[in-house]
Amino acid sequence: MPQLHTEKTSTGLDANVGAALAYLVGFVTGAIFLVVEKENRFVRFHAMQSTFTFIGLVLVNVLLNIVPFLGFLLSIFVLLPFSAVLWLVLMFKAYQGEEFKLPLVGQMAADRT
Repeated sequence: MPQLHTEKTSTGLDANVGAALAYLVGFVTGAIFLVVEKENRFVRFHAMQSTFTFIGLVLVNVLLNIVPFLGFLLSIFVLLPFSAVLWLVLMFKAYQGEEFKLPLVGQMAADRT
């Protein structure tokens, strides 16, 4: 069972709240929490994973939009819903106190925190 991270971070937030907020605006809030949060490993992990994940999704979106019609359709009907569901799951898991690692980027984030 995931533990609720109620310890305070250097930002004054509970760790589980800070971790969930790291996903709020994708890589933007991930990068902000990486700069601001220096002490809490749990929040830094989620901030790093948020940054890697959403920069990757933006890059995939750019590559898809290079392909004229099919890329646009894939971007709208596959990537966008996938990103929205992933965003909600990551925020929920972080708030629940779980260090939920995505394949590839999760391990990269864990290695760098």
